[in-house]
Amino acid sequence: MNKNMAEDIDNKVTQLRKGILELAIMAALYRQTHYGYSLVRNLAGPGPVELKEGTIYPILARLAREGLVNSEWMESSQGPPRKYYSLTSSGRSSFESLQNEFRGLVQLVEKAGSPPGGRRGQAAGSQPAQEGKGKSIKKITIRSSNHE
Repeated sequence: MNKNMAEDIDNKVTQLRKGILELAIMAALYRQTHYGYSLVRNLAGPGPVELKEGTIYPILARLAREGLVNSEWMESSQGPPRKYYSLTSSGRSSFESLQNEFRGLVQLVEKAGSPPGGRRGQAAGSQPAQEGKGKSIKKITIRSSNHE
């Protein structure tokens, strides 16, 4: 892979993550209010995406400017006051629409990436292996092409 292609992929991954992270933040706020650190803990969990507080604050600020998120300072029994975030009614409606659109896009990608017949992990034209039943296994050949 050449340098320009690698940079292009990195840019696409960054844009994809930004959009999905915004949707994930809205999903967390749809269920309950959060302060910044609790939002990071809620979203980060075990998984492949590293998430820090500094990542979510610009998104929260943009969502607030768009009228989708409210914030309110509240006293905390565990230290200084905390700024809690919640979705506005417009934010809730927006999240519901975006979530439906996202689910449709996920289905599109899954459908496009599935071989005919809908069996994942099985190449088109192949048959599942049947062990111990005296059945033969159909051998398939996968050829790679350098055409784009």
